Amino acid sequence: MSQYLEGRFSSFSPTDYRYSVEDLRPYLTEEAFVKYKAKVEGALAKILAKRGFVSEQIANEIIQATCAITAEEIYEEEKRIKHDIRALVNCIRNKVSDEAKPYVHLFATSYDIVDTANALRYRDATLKVILPDMLKLEKIWMELALRHKDSLQIGRTHGQHAEPITFGFALALYVDRWGDRILKLKEVTENLVGKFSGAVGAYNASSLFFDDPEEFEREILYELGLKPVRISTQIVPPEPLADFIHIITSSFGVLANFADDMRHLQRSEIAEIGETLEASQVGSSTMPQKRNPINFENVKSMWKAFMPRMVTIYMDQISEHQRDLTNSCSQRYLPELLVGFSSSIRRMVNVSARLQVDKANMLKNFRMSKSLIIAEPLYILLASLGHLDAHEYVRKLTMGSLKNNKPLGDMVTQDPNLKPYLEKLSNLQKEIIFAPAKYIGISPQKVEKIISLWQDKLKEIAEHVTEKNRRVKMEQDNAESK
Repeated sequence: MSQYLEGRFSSFSPTDYRYSVEDLRPYLTEEAFVKYKAKVEGALAKILAKRGFVSEQIANEIIQATCAITAEEIYEEEKRIKHDIRALVNCIRNKVSDEAKPYVHLFATSYDIVDTANALRYRDATLKVILPDMLKLEKIWMELALRHKDSLQIGRTHGQHAEPITFGFALALYVDRWGDRILKLKEVTENLVGKFSGAVGAYNASSLFFDDPEEFEREILYELGLKPVRISTQIVPPEPLADFIHIITSSFGVLANFADDMRHLQRSEIAEIGETLEASQVGSSTMPQKRNPINFENVKSMWKAFMPRMVTIYMDQISEHQRDLTNSCSQRYLPELLVGFSSSIRRMVNVSARLQVDKANMLKNFRMSKSLIIAEPLYILLASLGHLDAHEYVRKLTMGSLKNNKPLGDMVTQDPNLKPYLEKLSNLQKEIIFAPAKYIGISPQKVEKIISLWQDKLKEIAEHVTEKNRRVKMEQDNAESK
């Protein structure tokens, strides 16, 4: 059994034992956080050696010690001294010679390490796991939209039948919204920044020995593949992280909206789509016939659990003067949000790839309202031909159609007042009036346009993410080899 799974059912959070994403463990667990903080300490030692402040031997001692650190030993030390970063420093010091000890954490304050480590691990988790999964889901939705670009479906507004579209058109909206979130997430991930400017952000400690403390900071962060923030207090200004989490949260909202739409389309009285059930899957503990939309419901439920945490991020923008501790606890919960989002993406990848689309039921539902669908084009055409009160006239016709259970088209052809107008219609206009299934606007063409747009954009993003991950891995390999 994996060490990560041992004792998982004794955990407090269902994120651990029910919704975990194993691929995120190298970035978002507490053990991973320790490794990232130690990595920042190692980068500091490397730059101290590069500048001739310490010998290569001392730097290598410190770097090797940072690679050997475990969360368990740090937490044991923290119990004793009641400070997490000093516990990290002490554990590194315990693994190096007396000659190297003074240079561990030299010039650094706690949040030079913490904020930089967080930027690093959130960047890596996004580039290596979250963005690739988002791209995978986008590709599935694009394929579905193209496959059903001509599949007739009744559009719905306010839960009521409106005008016809195609199912592919409905999906293309989500392709576009999701694609936009992918672009924005890439952008805000690249804007995550670190710092190495000391206890109040003014480079007090490093300026004691370096004439160019900002360049010293830049060199450390460059070693880690990050950019320095322009100015800071003891902590990085909260906006880059707030922007990052906002895009994660708004992306989660797109996912939840899609899930909600699909859940409603799976209702028994609509039944236009369905989740593919496994052979042994049970829908209800008491009703054997049930086929519940559990995956769609799960995603919406997860969004409800994590979306409100965005409020905490906004509250964390407030930090007194050069810093207080009011964000130290709340920010520790951010990895759960990323895991919940990632878990929901993967769930939606699985269900979307196996989505069952019932075009026959879509047509049946369309036919429920097809006699009334012509009301909009009829009103517009009459108004364009000079009818003085086209909207009200057509509204009364629809009321009569419903009252007398008579197709609206029949009432139109039998109305002598409309005959002069109908004679002026083109053949195409007449066809739409009396064949409402053709009244789908440019739904198929719009699908093709949207998919073509995102095929080009996503190719660029995928190549960028691949190249970024390649460079990060190369930098990590180089650091480890040294």
